[in-house]
Amino acid sequence: MIVWLNGAFGAGKTTAARELVDFLPGSTFYDPELVGDGLRMMLPRKRLEEVSDYQDLPSWRRLVVDTGAALIAEVGGPLVVPMTVLRQEYRDEIFGGFAARRIPVRHVLLHTDETILRERIAEREAIPGDPDAGESVRRWCLDHLAPYRSALSWLLDDAYVVDTTGLTPRQTAEHIADAVREGAGSCDIVQTPEPRAETLAAGVLLFDEDDRVLLVDPTYKPGWEFPGGVVEPGEPPTHAGAREVGEELGLQLDEPLRLLVVDWEQPRPPGYGGLRLLFDGGRLTTEAARKVLLPTAELRGWRFVTEGEAADLLPPVRLSRLRWALRAREQGHPLYLQAGTPAG
Repeated sequence: MIVWLNGAFGAGKTTAARELVDFLPGSTFYDPELVGDGLRMMLPRKRLEEVSDYQDLPSWRRLVVDTGAALIAEVGGPLVVPMTVLRQEYRDEIFGGFAARRIPVRHVLLHTDETILRERIAEREAIPGDPDAGESVRRWCLDHLAPYRSALSWLLDDAYVVDTTGLTPRQTAEHIADAVREGAGSCDIVQTPEPRAETLAAGVLLFDEDDRVLLVDPTYKPGWEFPGGVVEPGEPPTHAGAREVGEELGLQLDEPLRLLVVDWEQPRPPGYGGLRLLFDGGRLTTEAARKVLLPTAELRGWRFVTEGEAADLLPPVRLSRLRWALRAREQGHPLYLQAGTPAG
């Protein structure tokens, strides 16, 4: 199990985490910041200059999961992780990675009144022998107060909240331990195993009466997606698309699916790639759209979007696939793509 302590910089996560290890028998303190320190030493300077925060490095997010899984295999007990994560797509990627490895996550938010936070940041001890470094850390913490306020809109819904304003680190840890034992902060994410070979996946485009396309927001991976999923062995892809629509949205498709694109997705380690099919699932009436029911362990939201709005939600490869699928729908014949680009 992972007990992930989130919160603003200066909220006391690290101190509380070290205390929490005393209250959770067999637990181990795991600091993902050490992963970032290692990448700073290993990655070329040019790559590091391309990001403002090591959390923006895909290698950091993957290594946080891989290292955590390796530690659990080594020590067996819970890992206590103090780490600020303010971008929801990074939370999805990291927590989804743990879920894929069958490692449950308890998400706890240490929330403190901003006035108290600013006082704590101002009182942070200087780094011995390097006063400039201490001032840099304090400035970093202050600069992240605004992003923290913005992230509260999803953090308060996603995590178990502990108000630490009037608590000592020891009291905070004791409160967290009691809450974790009662199941608080559990992230019920669908446990989708990572593929071990090329996969065949079927997605379904559903449209409203204004020809906007329906997208869903997975809890276990970053970015929005089309309804659909991996085709099971021996299963016809059209059946897989209809099945996934039923499982993800609670909708039964009565009309046969019409193929729009076949896209060969290039293997990019650690991914294996494979064939991605997109089908036209037809239009949903307003009444039918009201019947959409989401599985909370898999999806947190859905919406109809225009092609332009989809550009702000979909990763580049899925956006390209969508754009060509819409062209195929207009032209009335399917298209074959390679890595999102028409071929032949």
